[in-house]
Amino acid sequence: MADAAPLVVGRKPRKKIAQRQLELRTRLWPSHADGHIWRRQDHHGYTTIPRPMPLIISIIDDLAGAPVGMAYLELWGRAFDEGFVTLSKPREIAFHAGFDGQRGERTWRAKMKLLSDLGFIEIQSGPSGAMSYALIVNPYLVIRRLHDQKRIGLREDKYNALVERAGEIGAEDFDLPDPWAPTTMTTTSDNPNNDGL
Repeated sequence: MADAAPLVVGRKPRKKIAQRQLELRTRLWPSHADGHIWRRQDHHGYTTIPRPMPLIISIIDDLAGAPVGMAYLELWGRAFDEGFVTLSKPREIAFHAGFDGQRGERTWRAKMKLLSDLGFIEIQSGPSGAMSYALIVNPYLVIRRLHDQKRIGLREDKYNALVERAGEIGAEDFDLPDPWAPTTMTTTSDNPNNDGL
């Protein structure tokens, strides 16, 4: 009796997808080797962003009634996994976000205020003035909250597209509890059965 072929167990589907993509890329662009491709595994200077970031930026621009997406994207480009940015070089940050000239920094500050007013970032003061630090809030949760509030400017088609895209990529953020929901705390004085212990 011949030995049975070994059973391959535990292959991750992602590796298969990546391998198929690599094979297709090689067929389509045979003259380009990995050296021509920017890969985060091989190069420094990358950040992690939500895959539907272009749609998120489009939604933010709609909500703000002005193009603020590049200011938002620049923050993501400066953030690490802690989700906050030190704003100690406002003129440089403004320039990188596309705001230059005499009013560049002032325009950038106005965009940052819009992002803060919408809830996509929270700003703290510090050594660089009123805008020294920015915390990047989970955009899925912010958009869901604004949708629940029926915020003017949030298009239903784009919201639904974001919900669908999140499902496609396995992002479960829309299922997370609302961090802004009021929490109720029971104290001993609120408890009618409290015997003073």
